[in-house]
Order: sequence, then structure tokens, then C-alpha cells
Amino acid sequence: MSSTSRMLLSGNEAVALAAHHAGIALATAYPGTPSTEILEALSALGGPAQWSPNEKVAYEVALGAAFSSARALVAMKHVGVNVAADPLFTSMYTGVSGALVVVSADDPSMWSSQNEQDNRRYATAAGVPMLEPSDSQESYDYLFKAIEISERWRLPVMLRMTTRICHARTVVEPHAEPDVPPVAHVEHDIKGRTMIPGYARPAHRRLRAKLAEIDAWNETAPHNRRIDGDRALGLIAASAAFVHAREAAPTASMLKLGMAHPLPVKLIREFVDSVERCVVIEEGDPYLADAIRAAGMDVEGKPEMYRFDELNVTRVRRILAGDVSPEPVRPPGKPPQLCPGCPHRTVLSVLHDAGCFIMGDIGCYTLGVLPPFEAMDSCVCMGASIGTGLGLRHVLPPEQAKRVVSVIGDSTFVHGGITGLVDMAYNPPPTGHVVFILDNGTTAMTGMQDHPGTGRTLAKKETTKLSFEDLGRTIGIPNVHVVDPVKDVEAFRKLVADSLASEELVLIIARRPCTLAAAKQKKAEKRAKEKSNE
Repeated sequence: MSSTSRMLLSGNEAVALAAHHAGIALATAYPGTPSTEILEALSALGGPAQWSPNEKVAYEVALGAAFSSARALVAMKHVGVNVAADPLFTSMYTGVSGALVVVSADDPSMWSSQNEQDNRRYATAAGVPMLEPSDSQESYDYLFKAIEISERWRLPVMLRMTTRICHARTVVEPHAEPDVPPVAHVEHDIKGRTMIPGYARPAHRRLRAKLAEIDAWNETAPHNRRIDGDRALGLIAASAAFVHAREAAPTASMLKLGMAHPLPVKLIREFVDSVERCVVIEEGDPYLADAIRAAGMDVEGKPEMYRFDELNVTRVRRILAGDVSPEPVRPPGKPPQLCPGCPHRTVLSVLHDAGCFIMGDIGCYTLGVLPPFEAMDSCVCMGASIGTGLGLRHVLPPEQAKRVVSVIGDSTFVHGGITGLVDMAYNPPPTGHVVFILDNGTTAMTGMQDHPGTGRTLAKKETTKLSFEDLGRTIGIPNVHVVDPVKDVEAFRKLVADSLASEELVLIIARRPCTLAAAKQKKAEKRAKEKSNE
């Protein structure tokens, strides 16, 4: 990807290019669609990008970098913010000395997610200034704007994107000259960064004072844009909803919001008063409509049926017409399926045949819930398979409890499963428990990224490799097995049967490389070798 000419970029690529041009000193993330490509693109540009075990760690590492005068970025999909919420909330009290930009990529329509949560709510709850780009150019520009706000008020700033913004391509004109970032240095600030109650109480007041200043500044900021048109209809929108609304009602007056928290209430009020009818167009929750109404303005929101799924031009026109008739049924698509030859197929088939009650997790193997396997009874969040499996084992009658197993992937285990395994050893159920780590050597579902269990960094450099079997033994699991489930299916079937009958704690690491990932890794190693020889 070129870094100087006029380009056609996705929103993710635009953020990566802006991070490169802005002199981001460190970028961290855990891969998760739709945000994954941000760090991959930044790494390809030669930027300082690294995968973390999970979003909480990614946030904390970026926060530490921003405790100096450096510029840092952390990217994650919407549910990743749930994992990072603990440091996020308190970091709004500590603030930063440099800049910290938090990219949250929401997924309306749940194209690759387990829920449709609206992370604009986090901005209000945590007190995070939040920008919302509506195309790739704004994704590029708003990254610089977020850095400006973060450095001026010394607060983390959220850049809230959606799947459509992350993946759609529009033209981007980069800045003529890259920024010259400050040189990193750190100073003691014990009262400002150590959040014991005595220091946190005044920190909360400082945060609210800063947000009030940002609120006043936002009233005249250029990223909020008014488009005068027909006074009979006024539309308020942000993000992708603005683009759909502009096309659906091109003659209407519009107020395009670039910063959705804090809201420019005076600007909104002036706009609402200038039109005869005002409708708020937004995806997901009625976040804007509720806030504007709470400020005493008479605006229309959308009917409840449009709270679900992405908006498009047709849906916006239906909202404006008050059309609540049933929408056309979406044409059925081809359901995703496990690749031919995937080792997960063998594991899921054996567990299904054994009559197991399978607590599943997030990864390729989640597809085992579909025919022909139908071998997944639960999928909640990263790492939940072990905890939920233990919960069932603790309360079910013995004959039912002994059928419960937990299935988790290698990257997901590193992300959120380790503490569950610790709990298994610490609070063993009466009937024991059986955990399967399906180790295919990659984060396959999001595009075959590396993780601490692969021994390779994002840049494909060799690093320390986490041994799941050594970890299991260290935690205190008495029975740890490492097997290739495909090499000897009958032996694997016997191991499963014996483990279920043992009433002991068992960790089975079903290890066989993902065929697609192995091929990708060979190409990456070849490119890295060629680059080193140049």
C-alpha cells in the first residue's frame, strides 16, 4: 500500500496509513473482525504493530506507552471493548501524557460477531470523547483529530467505526507531510496515575471538567457539518448512516455529526429549530435520538424494527415514510462451514458420537454447531467454554455432568481461557472435567494471525512460544494429553471415552496445523527471508 499518492482505501487501511503518518509509536490489538486489518496494514507499512493476548492487555500496553509523551493506538472489535473495559474506565481518570486512540469497530447485522452491541454507550458510561467517521477519508482525518484531542486534553479518545466503514473503500488524499511526533519521555505523576480512592475522587472531577471543555469546543468544531436544504425535512446522522441518509433524501437539510460524545447540544438545537420536521437516522440503539430528546428537543427516531441490522438507502426511506410493514426477507446465503480436511471435523464428530454436551467458544470450531456435526451446545464469549462447562459440572447429577466437555481454540485459550483452566484446578467439580484445546497453530477465524502459542509475532519474527501442555501441568491438571486427532482416530476416540469415564480433571490438546495457515506461513517466511537478503 502506497503511503503518498491519492488512494482507494478501506477504512481500516486509512486508519493504518494515518497512524503511520502521525508517528504512532506503538499500536496494539487482538485480531477480531471487522478491525483486524488495521494492525496488519500498519505492520505492512513498517509501523510498530503487535498482537496482544487479548484486548485488555492490548489496552494496557497502549496506555503505558501513552503515559509517556508518545502516541499510541489500540484497536479492537466491539466485543473486545468489553474485555478492555476495566482499564478503559479508570484510564479516563488517569488520563495520558501523550495520545491514546481507541479504535472500536462495531458490527451491525452481526456479520462476524455474537451480538450487535452499540459501543456508543461506552462513550457515555466511561466519559470517552468519541469521533465517528463516515468514510475512509474521514477515517484517515479523524485519526489525526483524535490525536489532537487526546494530546490537548490528555485523555484517551475513541474512534468508533462499523463494519461498513472498516471494509468499504473510498478515495483518500493523505496529508502532504507526515507529522513529527514528540520524543517519548516519562515523568512521575503518582497522584494522577495511581487510582486509590483519595486520588480517584479528584480525578473524576477533572475528567468531567475536561469533558465540559470538549463539549464547548465541539459546538464549533469543523467535523460537525451542517448542510442546508429543504427546511421541511431535517436529518441528523453520523457514521455510515449519514451516507445512506444523504442518498435517501438528497434535498433535505442535514446535520452531520463527527463527534457523537460529548454532543454539541447548542448546534443540534439550532438545527432542530430551523426545520419543520427533524428525524434522527442512526444504526443500532437510539443513542442520538435519546440524548437529543433528553435535552428537550422534539425529534423523531426510528421505529423499533430498524434497531436491528445495518441501515441502507431503502431502509432509511422506509424510516422517513413511517413504513413499518414487514421488510423483504434477506436472500439466504451459503452458511459458513469447516474447511475440507480441517482437524476440527474429527474432534467434533468424535464428541458428537460420544453423546457429549459441548460448551463451545469463539473460533472456526464454532461452525460445529451447524449440520452435519451439530456438536456445539453453547457459544457466549471468548473463553466462556471452560467456565460454563465447570458451572454445569458443579450442579448437574453425576450421570449428566460426566457428559459435559469444554472445547476451545488455541488463540481463544490464550485470550480468555487460561483463568478458566486455573479455576478448574482450584475448584474441581466432583465428576472432574474434560477440556479440549483445538490447537491448529493460528487465529484462523479472523484471517490466520499469530498469537503467543505460535512462537511468531505479527511481523513473523520468532519469539517465545507458550506451551499449553506445560501450562496445564503447572496449573495442576493431573491428566494432560497432546494428540493428533486425525492421525489415529480410534486412539483419539478411546482417549475421549476414557477421559469422560475417569471423573478426573483432563486437558486434551488436539494439535494439528491448519492447512491454510501452514501455506500462508510458508509464504510469509519466504517474503521475510527475501526482505532480509535485500
